[in-house]
Formats: sequence, structure tokens, C-alpha cells
Amino acid sequence: MTSAATTPTAANLPKVELHHKDHRNYPHGVAFMDGQYLPMSEAKVSILDWGFLHSDATYDTVHVWEGRFFRLDLHLDRFFRGMERLRMKLQYSRDEIEEILANCVALSGHRAAYVEMICTRGGSPTFSRDPREAENRFIAFAVPFGSVANKEQLEHGLHIGISESVRIPPQSVDPSVKNYHWLDLVKGLFDAYDKGAETALILEANGNIAEGPGFNVFAVTDGKLKTPAFGVLPGITRQTVFDLCGELDLSVTRGDLACNELKNADEVFITSTAGGIMPVTRVDGVAIGDGVVGDITRRLMDLYWKKHSDPSWSTPVLYR
Repeated sequence: MTSAATTPTAANLPKVELHHKDHRNYPHGVAFMDGQYLPMSEAKVSILDWGFLHSDATYDTVHVWEGRFFRLDLHLDRFFRGMERLRMKLQYSRDEIEEILANCVALSGHRAAYVEMICTRGGSPTFSRDPREAENRFIAFAVPFGSVANKEQLEHGLHIGISESVRIPPQSVDPSVKNYHWLDLVKGLFDAYDKGAETALILEANGNIAEGPGFNVFAVTDGKLKTPAFGVLPGITRQTVFDLCGELDLSVTRGDLACNELKNADEVFITSTAGGIMPVTRVDGVAIGDGVVGDITRRLMDLYWKKHSDPSWSTPVLYR
């Protein structure tokens, strides 16, 4: 790995040829691995890496919109907390990682990008099963921005199905650490698809609503917002909703959210870095409220996107 003295900077970045060397399709983007920047098609992970073998990794994602990172500091905070919880360490400092992420975006040329930072457990030369002997590995990449919801869904609302067959207690997999343990979420997705829904919500161990595949959920009842508190990842966009509610003088709390409470809400929306604040107008085939995107949801959506140009909420990318 590179040291602080040799980490590539914007001034001396090599030109990255974004050609594909095989016939498979890859998104147009740039990755950083083993101290170098690569086209996405050339970014490879060893099959002996514990990140691949055991899903032993943590990661975080931040998006770039109109050439600016949105809430990058909060994403970096969570990434470093996740590594600490999993007893992982990198040779790169926080400043170096921030620069690497910016370089991936600048080299890709994307003004709207999905940017991921990853720390895997790595592996050992002896294929040891002792995680203390593994050399942790850092990977980053930037690809075009993609939303959980498409344009029509953002305008008219998503249809979500509740999966009641999947419950993973947080004592087993810590939901506060972003991870790749998605088999529960994938099973939940298939449950939702079987109901004719477009995405899923999963229950926590006590039978209340938890979260979905990569997003948190909010219910709005009588002008007051609530989001699940137990068994969920504390999303950055979730936190952003709390910050926006402070500006709009809206009441918002964390707490248990029962299935019936969600279905009987006036409005429902989900939150994710990949899409922002996204309306939900049907749950298990039943209309939420009057079946259209609610006023509070729209107010939050509008303010959320306005904040992307606010220097106190965003960081510019220096393109070459």
C-alpha cells in the first residue's frame, strides 16, 4: 500500500484508460486498488480474501451530485466506526481516503456518481483462519449515480412488500456496521416480489418494521414522523431527514414501528444515499393515505436536493 508521502494526488494522477479488456459489461467508472487507479473491468478481488469468502468486510457509500460530494464527512465517520467495530485497520489516513475517493470521481469524469469505500479483512499467505493474521485491504470506486427508485416511482411512489419470514437479531450481525450480509435482505426481496411489490421491508426480532435492502423507512401520521430505532443501520440520509425536520419545524422520533402503524400512516417514504428521500404510496398492495405522494414527503424531497449545493452540506470535486 502507499504511504502518506506517495498517495497519488490530483496533480500527478496517471491517465486511466477506460477500455474494457473482456466481453462482460461493466459500468463506466474508476476503481482504486493496491495503490493504483484502474478501469472498473480491471478491478479484481482475490478469491482468498475474507471479504469474498466470508463477507468479512465493511463499506460505505457516498454520492456526488452536480460535481459535489453530499455529506462526505458523515460517511467517512461511519466508515471508520465500522472498521473500529470489526477490528480492522488501514495504512491510509482519513485525509488520504478522502483524496482517493475524489480522485476516482475526477478520473471518471462523472458529475453524478455513486462512490464506494471498502475495507475487507483480506487474507494471509498461509490461508490462516485467524483474522488477526489477515492484512486488511482498501478498495474504492466511482460509477454513475443510480437510484433505488426510478423517475416514475419518485413521482408516483413505490410499492413495498413486508417480508415476515426474515428476522436476524442484532446480536448476530451488528446492523449499525455497513456490511455485505445481504442474504436476509435478498430473501426479503423475493418475498416482496412474490406479492407484486417493487422492494421490501424486513422485520426486526420483535416483529416491528426494521429497514429495507439498503434503505431506512419513515412513517408520517398527523404531521409527525417516526422511523424504526431497533435493528437498523443508522443511515446518513436518515440522519439528514432529522436535520431537515429541524429546519422545517417538523416533529420526528425514533421508536418501534408496528406493521399496522406503517400501513395506517398518512405518508410513508424511504431514505438511501442511492436515491435520497423516496415516496411510498402502497404497502402490501394497500394504498398509503390517499395513494399519492404526501405534502410533507414532497417538502422534504425538495429541501433535500436543494441542500446539495450548500457548502456546509457538500464538498466540491476538483476535476482535471
